[in-house]
Amino acid sequence: MSEKTRRLWAGAEAQAVGRGGIAAVSRATGMSRATISSGVQELAQGGTRPATEIRVRRKGGGRKRLTEADPSVLTDLEQLVEPTTRGDPQSPLRWTCKSTARLAEEMRRRGHRIGTRTVAELLHELDYSLQANRKTREGSSHPDRNAQFEHINRQI
Repeated sequence: MSEKTRRLWAGAEAQAVGRGGIAAVSRATGMSRATISSGVQELAQGGTRPATEIRVRRKGGGRKRLTEADPSVLTDLEQLVEPTTRGDPQSPLRWTCKSTARLAEEMRRRGHRIGTRTVAELLHELDYSLQANRKTREGSSHPDRNAQFEHINRQI
């Protein structure tokens, strides 16, 4: 059921019960009393929208994209990813070895409200591929391996 259908159904059930119907339907379904009351009012008015209308919410409703609400999120993410970017500079394919969980944690430290899935989506928008590099037969890592790469990156 859509939101509207569920609201109207709950309103009809509340009307059928009579006095105390809204509270009873709320307890039985877990729906808020305000939603059920809205359904009762819509039924009394004969519905607020034509039956042929498919949209449940008004156009433009809902949460704005994170990049609209917080324009600095993309630049901050690029700053975090840039030092660990891998791939051929001539190729459009770029990837990072940082996990989305680690990136989301660092972004939250910078004051952004962001989760791992959103980080993954934003990286995809920035044409990053999510890949993990694994050393298979190279032996142990040099203790300053990361420092070496950061130095090379600064020199470039």
